[in-house]
Parts: sequence; structure tokens; C-alpha cells
Amino acid sequence: MTSAYQQLCATFQRLSRFSHVSAIAGWDMQTTMPPGGSAARGEALAEMSVLQHQILTDKRLGDWLEQAEQQSLNDVERANLLEMRRAWTQATLLPAELVEAKSIAGSRCEHAWRSQRPANDWQGFATNLKEVVRLSREEAQLRAQANGCSRYDALLDVFEPGMTSARLDETFGQLKTWLPALLQQVVEKQAQEPKLTPQGPFPIEAQRELGLSIMAELGFDFNHGRLDISAHPFCGGVPDDVRITTRYNQDEFLSAMMGVIHETGHARYEQNLPKQWRGQPVALARSTAIHESQSLFMEMQLGRSAQFLQRILPQVIAKMGAQPALQADNFVRLAQQVKPGLIRVDADELSYPAHVILRYEIERALIEGEIEVEDIPALWDEKMQQSLGIDTRGNYRNGCMQDIHWTDGAFGYFPTYTLGAMYAAQLFQALQKAIPQSAELILHGELQPVFDWLQQNIWQHGSRFSTDQLMLNATGEALNPDYFRKHLEQRYLNS
Repeated sequence: MTSAYQQLCATFQRLSRFSHVSAIAGWDMQTTMPPGGSAARGEALAEMSVLQHQILTDKRLGDWLEQAEQQSLNDVERANLLEMRRAWTQATLLPAELVEAKSIAGSRCEHAWRSQRPANDWQGFATNLKEVVRLSREEAQLRAQANGCSRYDALLDVFEPGMTSARLDETFGQLKTWLPALLQQVVEKQAQEPKLTPQGPFPIEAQRELGLSIMAELGFDFNHGRLDISAHPFCGGVPDDVRITTRYNQDEFLSAMMGVIHETGHARYEQNLPKQWRGQPVALARSTAIHESQSLFMEMQLGRSAQFLQRILPQVIAKMGAQPALQADNFVRLAQQVKPGLIRVDADELSYPAHVILRYEIERALIEGEIEVEDIPALWDEKMQQSLGIDTRGNYRNGCMQDIHWTDGAFGYFPTYTLGAMYAAQLFQALQKAIPQSAELILHGELQPVFDWLQQNIWQHGSRFSTDQLMLNATGEALNPDYFRKHLEQRYLNS
């Protein structure tokens, strides 16, 4: 007789296969699909999300979960059962009509955004966004009632289990006390250091080849993944077939190169999630912030370190051609340049948290009903002026319309970027403690010990432990933002 736990495993295996198909169809929608396919694809993906929702909310699952609790399970099976219950609880809170409506409204808003953003069409975008916000508030309300928390905390929990806005306010509040002064200090320091800008054009094909050669250096498995182009760099697909994307600009190559390094961090995590538990929730990435910590570990901690930059410089020169701006010292200065700007994805490590905190404060107020969609541009401008001294009035394209996240209702996602940066700094610090010669190894391109350490401490565990426990096991403590501060001071003031 099949036990309740085995029945659950078989159900979640089915769900995983449907998610696989949705992930690849979603990737295709954002990369190669002709624009005319959008409406039909949105409907197909909505249908798929309804089907998964139906399977997940089947009333038998509740009984099996109860019965499985009584079974004798090992610690991995227990962790898997906990993740199954979480998925089931999240799903049973929402009626299928809401899931479908949210999926269609999100697809519509996102597709229109792709042409509205270049046109700076805030009015057109706001019309679609209002519907997404309305449905997201409805979802947040249902989740909040069940969890006994605020609406925003209920959405935050979807991306970052265990995180609350009270904890975020404390962590980000601390950050706001020292970051603006440090940012100012570094900008002034760097103004004294002359920088040569690389002179393009840099052909897209050469940039692509450079990206591929750095992906190989970072251990990307090309048998289980590929690199493509999209409007917004992302990592999609599934662990056995990871699709990463970047975007190219012929005038400069650093942002595409760094985009590739960032997404390769996501990809390495996905490719190394535990194969023996594949298809089960326990084999999935621990959380959005931990996922982000892996991409920022690769991009910020490793990728922008002087040692790694010196290591890849010959590859850069081979693809982009030799020129004075690509001398070693100048190349490092370029990659570590701090320059507050409009665009979050192009932001340096120091100004990036300001972009995140601004979005967090706006989206929380939006979900809690303290502000409406119409209020976003003025609020955005005010906060940009305050934190980065930048005027965004009338510039919707590079202001409040620049990100894809709100288009499909991913409220609660933004904070995970800065949490990820903090986790990455903490992990890199622990790595240096465990492997004191790591800087030397990176300089010589001997990166395997770094990857082995990540495999041992993060990748192989999937969702076996809570985020706090995973960090505690890997570094000896839960989230400690001090490491992030130390890292920034060390790199930008003391180097």
C-alpha cells in the first residue's frame, strides 16, 4: 500500500513537471516569442497555473499531510513535508479564479510594459498596474487573515519565509544611518582618481563570446543551460536546463559582462541543487534572498574583486581589443566605480540598497492601501532626491517604470536583493576564514575550492534548513549586516 508521504511525493513530482513546462514557456515569452503570441501565451500559462493550483488544493492533500505527520520519516523527509505543507497552505488560501485573474492581469501588464516603457507612457502603464495592484491587495488580504499578520508581511513571506517588515525596518534602518555618508565619501575619493572610459563600439557577438568564456571560468554547465538575450536580464528554466539572459549595449560592455556573471551565480545554484531530491520541494532553492546571495556572491564579492578582474582581463582584451582603458588598474577602477544613477540593475554596490529601500517603502505603502498607483511617480522622485540626489520628474521610463517586478504583482520581492547582498558579504567572509589563501587562488583562476565551499554550505542543502539555520550552519550566525558594511568600507575606502 502506498503511504500518505509517498502519495504526496508523487503529487509534487507531477507539479514539478508542470512547473518545468511553465518555466520554459515563460522563458520563451521573454526571449524569442513574436509579440503577437503574447495574449495566447498568457492564457496558456494562466491555464497551467490554474491546473497546478487545482492539483495543489485537492482536498486529499490535506488528509495526506495529516497522515504523513504520523509516519516515521527521516530529517530530510520531514523538511520536505514541511515545505509541502507550506506550498499547500499558500495555495489553499487563494481561490482558483483569483490565481487565474492575477496571472492574466500580470501577463497583460508585463507585455504592454515592454512597449510602454520605451514610450515613457505612464498613463497607459498605470491603467494596467491598477488591476494588478487590486488583485495583489486581494491576495495579500487573504494571506494576512490566515497568517495573522499585515498584508505586506503576508506577501513578503511568499518570497522570503520568516522575514517580516519589522525585521526589514530594523535592518534597512541601520543601513540608512551610515550608507549615505559612506556613499558621499567614496564618490569624493573616486573623483580624485582619474578613470579612462573604454572606447567602443563593442560588437554584440564579441560581448557574447566574452560572456560565454567567463561563464566557463565560473563553472557553468553548458550541457544543462544556455545564454540568451532579453529586455531585462534574468535566470529562468529549471535545474536541468537553466536559461540565463543579458542585454547588450554596443557603446559599453561592462554592464552586459557583469549581468552575465550575476545570472551565472543564480545558474550555478540551480544547477547544483540536490539531484537526489529533484522534483520535491526540499530540492528547491531556499529562498529568494539566498538565491540572490549566490548571484551577488559571484558578481559583487568575487566578480568585482581586484583578483578576479585581473584574472579575466586577458579574456576581455582578447575579445574587446587592447586599449589604454583596459590596463589592469583602470579596469579594476571601472568595475568598482561608484556613481549614483537612475537605473537599479546598473547600480553599483553602494547605491544599490538605496534603490531597493525606495521600492520597498513604496510597495509596502501600496499594498497596505496607504497610497494609490497615481501617487507612485511623485513619491519615487522624492525618495530618489533624498537618497541619491537624482531628479526623476517626468522620466517614468527610467524612474518608476524601469522594473518588471510590479507588472506581474511580485510585491515583496525587492527587499530580497539587499538581503541577498548582506548574505553574500557574510558568506564571503566565512569563505575567507575557511580558506585563508582564497584571494591568491582567485587571482590564479583556481576557483574550484570556492565552488566546493558553496556546494558544501549552500547548494547541496536546497530547502532542507530555514534561511536562518542555513546561514548559522555556514557562517556561525544568522543574518548580520555588519559584514556588508565591512566589505564596502574595505573595498572602497581602504583599497
